[in-house]
Amino acid sequence: MRLRSEAREPHMKNSAVLLLGLIVAFALPVAGAQPARPVSDPPPPPALKVASFILMEQATGTVLAAHEPDLRVEPASITKIMSAYVAFDALRSGSVRLSDETIISEKAWRMQGSRTFLDVNSRVSVENLLLGMIVQSGNDASVALAEHLGGVEEDFAAIMNATAARLGLTGTHYENSTGWPSEGHYTTAADTALLTRALIRDYPALYAMHAIREFTWNGITQPNRNTLLARDATVDGVKTGHTESAGYCLVASAARDGMRLIAVVMGASSEAQRLQDTLRLLSYGFRYFENRALLEAGAAFGTARVWKGEDTVIDVVVSETLAMTLPRGVADNAETEVVIDQPLIAPLAADSVVGKVTLISDGEVLAQRPLVPARAVPAGGWWQRARDSVLLWFE
Repeated sequence: MRLRSEAREPHMKNSAVLLLGLIVAFALPVAGAQPARPVSDPPPPPALKVASFILMEQATGTVLAAHEPDLRVEPASITKIMSAYVAFDALRSGSVRLSDETIISEKAWRMQGSRTFLDVNSRVSVENLLLGMIVQSGNDASVALAEHLGGVEEDFAAIMNATAARLGLTGTHYENSTGWPSEGHYTTAADTALLTRALIRDYPALYAMHAIREFTWNGITQPNRNTLLARDATVDGVKTGHTESAGYCLVASAARDGMRLIAVVMGASSEAQRLQDTLRLLSYGFRYFENRALLEAGAAFGTARVWKGEDTVIDVVVSETLAMTLPRGVADNAETEVVIDQPLIAPLAADSVVGKVTLISDGEVLAQRPLVPARAVPAGGWWQRARDSVLLWFE
């Protein structure tokens, strides 16, 4: 660990700071933390012959591999990830319950493509509509759910677009709940990864529906169209898609050794290719990258002199937890550099930034985090303030 002090008033010398040491602790990732660029590059990712793809770590949002991630493409039934997210939003808000029933409209009943085989005018619960849409990719179930939540499918699509904007999906626009081809219906691999990340983060219990292997309705049992569930036990979602114009698409998520990856493949030439390419991406990510918890909020980085305060010495601590997705081995070589601002003059609030800690590996910066006092430091009495005012001139 390297220490530097920085003066905030040029006419004063740096005061002496005694560091007691670095406490290294493991911690969970912080939602919304910005990922840093890896210091050393792993081998290049697989060269996939698809329209676009992306591989993202779920907790930190770090992109591990990508090809044309912002290319606008037809999502086909990948659309149903957003339909599920909007439905989960409604369940959380209490505006709908899993046990609520809706009457299947003729429009929903007449939907072509993959189907749950709902009977027109029958009553079906929201839970069964979700299972039909998620497991069987039922277009009829998706439209029926959209009508129940939005009144008509067009209004549900407006909710989908509003949700996309809230989640920061800048390359996405929906015109229906199913992914049925439409000129103004598109997304990107990057947006799809961000949406999937939000789905898993915001609704982990409901997300578990995506791992269900089969669903039976109307006496017809259909397997989950995501055949990766049977191929890899660490995969627990998410969604397939296919139309003639969109090609074969697949969004998969898998969790191994404390790290969850999201792989998005758009525009493969066959079902076998999308399966194999997705496995290649997941294998690449798990082989060459790892999640490391590097700093824990509250970990102490020594002590610093405080002037004109009730306390003259205060512990300085890291203000927020830091977890990163890095190439394997990079974190093992990380060093810390601590900089304490000088002089520190009370009063100091508990969230006052009094310095920074920098993580460095092989001479390159991994990340920086602010340092704050371990506790607030009120101003001292008049004698303490007067005494320190004099002493500061000799520092």
